[in-house]
Amino acid sequence: MATEGFEPYRSAYAEQVARLADIRDKRIEQAFAAVPREAFLPPPPWSVVSMGIAMQTSDVAEIYNNVLVAIDRERGINNGEPALHAAWIDAVHPKPNESVIHVGAGLGYYTAILALLVQPSGHVEAFEYETDLAAQAARNLASYSNVAVHAASAFGRTLPQADIIYVNAGVVAPDVEWIRALNPGGRLIFPWQPHEGWGPALLVTRRAGGFSTQSLMTVGFISCSGTTEKPLVAHLPTEADLAAVRSVWIKGDRSPDSSAIAVYDEVWFSSDRIGD
Repeated sequence: MATEGFEPYRSAYAEQVARLADIRDKRIEQAFAAVPREAFLPPPPWSVVSMGIAMQTSDVAEIYNNVLVAIDRERGINNGEPALHAAWIDAVHPKPNESVIHVGAGLGYYTAILALLVQPSGHVEAFEYETDLAAQAARNLASYSNVAVHAASAFGRTLPQADIIYVNAGVVAPDVEWIRALNPGGRLIFPWQPHEGWGPALLVTRRAGGFSTQSLMTVGFISCSGTTEKPLVAHLPTEADLAAVRSVWIKGDRSPDSSAIAVYDEVWFSSDRIGD
C-alpha cells in the first residue's frame, strides 16, 4: 500500500514510543519516525492488540500507536510492541558502522530500524525461519542496501562475527554460536524462557573476563524455531534464580561450579559477576 502522507502519524508515534521506552539515544526516535510501519505489515484490515483488547482496523492512525499488530494470528506471529523494541534497541545501543544479526526478523520492520541505526557502513544479517515471511521481508527490505535476509533458522549454525545479536523469539537457552559470534564489546539480547512462554529479556555483553548478563524485563515471546535445547526437567530456575543470574558461560571455556543457576548442553548461567 502507499506510504506517503503518513509522516505526521509517524512523528507523533515515534515521540510516544521514545517517551514510553525512556530511550537515551535520540537517533532511535528518528528511526521510528522514518520507517513506515504499514509497509512491513500484511494488507489491511489489521488485527491490533492494545492492553489485551483486539480490534480490526484499516485506519493507518491505529497502527501508529504502541500496539501489537498481527502478522499471522494462527501461527502466533506479530509485529511486536514498539516501546518494548525501542527499549531493547536502546539497551543494545547500535552505533554507526556496527554489524547486526537479527534473529526472527518477521516481515522486517525492526530490521529496517536497526539498519538505519548502523548506517553508513554497518549491515544487518536478518534470519527468518518461516520461508513465506522471509520472502516478504526480502521484498520489504529491498531498498535497504545494508540488509541481507536469510530464509533459515539462526540456531545451531556458525554465524558471522557481530557487534549486536538481536533475538525476537523465545529460547530455553541461548545458542552457543550466538555467544561465540559476539565481537569484543558485543551485545546479545534475547528472551530467556526456561518456563513455557515467559522469562526475562537478557542483555549479554562480551567483556574481557567473560559474558556478563543483565535482566531487563519479563517478556513472553513465540518460541524460536529450529532450537535444540530442552527445558531443565530436574530443576527449573525460580524467579529468584532468574534474578540472580549475572553471567553466562560456554562449557568448553569454564565448567559449571557452585555458582551455577541453570546448566544446559553447551552453556550455563552463573551468579558470578564479570568485571570490565
